[in-house]
Amino acid sequence: MKALQYSEYGPSSVLHVVDVADPTPGPGQIRIRVRAVGINPFDWKVRSGAFGDTTPTRLPVIPHGDVSGVVDAVGPALPAADPGRSPDGGSADGGSADGGSQDGGSTPRVGDEVFGLAAGGGAAEFAVLKLWVAKPAGMPFEEAAGLPGVVEAAGRALALLGVEKGQTVVVNGAAGGVGIAATQLAVARGATVIGTASDRNHDFLRSLGAVPVTYGEGLVDRVRAAAPQGVDLALDTAGHGAVADLITLTGVPAAVVSLADFDAPKLGARVTDGSEGRAWHTLDEAADLYRQGRFTMPVERTFPLSEAAAAHNLSQSGHVRGKVILIP
Repeated sequence: MKALQYSEYGPSSVLHVVDVADPTPGPGQIRIRVRAVGINPFDWKVRSGAFGDTTPTRLPVIPHGDVSGVVDAVGPALPAADPGRSPDGGSADGGSADGGSQDGGSTPRVGDEVFGLAAGGGAAEFAVLKLWVAKPAGMPFEEAAGLPGVVEAAGRALALLGVEKGQTVVVNGAAGGVGIAATQLAVARGATVIGTASDRNHDFLRSLGAVPVTYGEGLVDRVRAAAPQGVDLALDTAGHGAVADLITLTGVPAAVVSLADFDAPKLGARVTDGSEGRAWHTLDEAADLYRQGRFTMPVERTFPLSEAAAAHNLSQSGHVRGKVILIP
């Protein structure tokens, strides 16, 4: 099969398409013919070597875990849904290892349309999945491939914050993948969401049910004007030094959680990187909301595998609404 691969860390130019053997699903796994692949910041950070000696890959590597496609093989002894198990064997905060198939958690069938997390790399014609959810009817494969990583991160952060009905929540970076997911999940929980974004994204945020404000200098005053009732909680998905302003708005450092600024604890805020447990069950919630017409994930642009370098560069630019997607 054709697959995207890199054999050294570095700029996007290290990415190239190679021929490799088709993967075989093991126990508890399925194989899909991949229709779309989502790009997350984690992917290009790993590729760049940003994690140094702690880089969680061995070269050469097929990158990307977020995929969607059609089941074409089922591994042996596929277990039924196993509450609490995550792909890495840890807690999934009440989720299930497979996320459920179209008939509610039994063995999926060849031909089922799914999205989920690949084991061993997803940017290829075929991928083995260790976690999956039935793709809602009508959801494009490109949109589905953009969901797993950002939906899990958003669900995990909102759970850590303890978002409840009636609260006012600021989402910093609300037009990015995680921000879009967090905004819709928080709105579905009955929260009022103040979303920071560039002016070009304000109408889009309104369509999600959020109150948009422009990020940057003067943020505190703009949020206070938009939310005279005050701010209960804040989620930072973008970094860029916003944590101090978010603490000023909430008045309580522990009411701020960041997914992007790992210096946030120096100010008393919290950081989540997934080491405390994952929230993969949120994929089911997002799928259900999509079926109700209450969830979307815009696709900024799609690229073939042969143009993966350009796709990484666009994702890395930081000027993307939603997700950048690869098509094998």
